[in-house]
Amino acid sequence: MSTLAHTMMTTARTADSGLAGPGGLDRYTYPEAPATDRGVPAWDASDQELGRVGRRAAGSRGRGLHGQLVQQLGQMIVSGDLGADRPLVPEEIGQRFEVSRTVVRESLRVLEAKGLVSARPNVGTRVRPVSDWNLLDPDIIEWRAFGPQRDDQRRELNDLKWTIEPLAARLAAGHGREDVQQRLTDMVEIMGHALGQGDAVTFVRADAEFHALLIQAAGNRMLEHLSGIVSAALQVSGGPVTGCDRPHEGALVHHARIVDALAQGDGAAAEAAMRQLLTSHPEVERVVPAPREH
Repeated sequence: MSTLAHTMMTTARTADSGLAGPGGLDRYTYPEAPATDRGVPAWDASDQELGRVGRRAAGSRGRGLHGQLVQQLGQMIVSGDLGADRPLVPEEIGQRFEVSRTVVRESLRVLEAKGLVSARPNVGTRVRPVSDWNLLDPDIIEWRAFGPQRDDQRRELNDLKWTIEPLAARLAAGHGREDVQQRLTDMVEIMGHALGQGDAVTFVRADAEFHALLIQAAGNRMLEHLSGIVSAALQVSGGPVTGCDRPHEGALVHHARIVDALAQGDGAAAEAAMRQLLTSHPEVERVVPAPREH
């Protein structure tokens, strides 16, 4: 995820989407709870338990208080433990997670930028529905990857990937760059040699290089950027990142067909060969990795 974090910027929500603009959370006053009143705030029993578990989990991740609270609240929202339109009362959060008002305010501002919460006059801060989330935000991708929505996220990412790569193959055919063409040919030769040697590691690395080169050859910076996000997100989510996860003859044939189509400048053939490559991917049972340490 470190690569993903560096390859994209979280898109801040604007006032037009119904969210408060920069500094919007500062419009509200957050009275400190009386020092003598350390009772349980108005969260139900499940919230109380989540709060206790959250403090233990977040504390072990090596983040500061601000990062820990963002992590825990974000996970609770994405998992559905804090459902849409759920009010988030800052002083109650501060008591439950034993953090200051400043930490709560800054954490809610981060979650607001990710589209997870909104702050409105006379309404306060509330959880927003999934339709408002920035689903390409690195943290939201990670939280979904280890929550109940992980299968949906993997499917959505794969759908997006299968849209990007055939288009990239079509566009690349129109550029005719000999240097890229030669490198793609080299990757296919390396994959063929690795297949013969039973060298899965080299095969997969050459495969990854092939797909990266093809995206670059498309000549579309936005497409390249989006592809990088999707590939990194699939890696976190446990999905197949490139055309195949293990060496097989069919994958090698389709890669070679893509190269041939590019050499002939045939965009339609290149796109068709890429679709065949993606659909011929052998079913491999993936194990979702453990959450990353921060």
